[in-house]
Amino acid sequence: MNIFAEIFTPSNCRFIVLGLLTTLLVSVATVFFSVLFGSFLALCRNYEKKLLGKAASVYIEIFRSTPLLLWILVCVFLLPLGTSLIRGALALTLYTSSVIAEIVRGGLNSIDKGQFEAARSQGFNFVQTLVFIVLPQCFKRIVPSLMSQIITTIKDTSFFAQFAIGEFFFNTKNLMSSLPHDGVKISTAHIFTIFIFIALVYFVINFSLSCLVRRVSKSDPDYELHLEQ
Repeated sequence: MNIFAEIFTPSNCRFIVLGLLTTLLVSVATVFFSVLFGSFLALCRNYEKKLLGKAASVYIEIFRSTPLLLWILVCVFLLPLGTSLIRGALALTLYTSSVIAEIVRGGLNSIDKGQFEAARSQGFNFVQTLVFIVLPQCFKRIVPSLMSQIITTIKDTSFFAQFAIGEFFFNTKNLMSSLPHDGVKISTAHIFTIFIFIALVYFVINFSLSCLVRRVSKSDPDYELHLEQ
């Protein structure tokens, strides 16, 4: 019990919460912009076979075939904009967009091609068909895969710790170096407690998201089909 009191002091808890809020904020922003950009890439790759389509294909294949840590390294040290946190979030967004693009493209390819003809017969143009008919069905079908990627994105923010960016993993792990300055003689028990706490917090957040999406998706009669896809 004394170990918990030594680690989770009020000042340390504030430091941990600040890191957790940073992780959640970066994750939300990354997912939001990745869904927008990834959907644009998927649409270009699927329906525009010329310059934009080829550019989208190259972008997706490059980012999906290279490590995320490499892109964080490139953005943090080479891009002359904002703070390290912003540059790291940009790298995570660029990488996650390529993954979400393929998820969205899979959803688009699962839509019956006959729906385009049916929409055309009702007076819809191509863009209207995509916006009002195809994309809503697409996103409904990819919810499980999309949620899986959101969970991965939350965990991927831990890469920022390699660059001393103050997210949850870095701030909590950094307690190991701050405890001796508080007069605490750090032991193996302290180290295990800190890392178990980190794992538990990630588990609670991501497992809660998984339970939420399963509960929502089970109201869909095609849920099992969506999981297979």
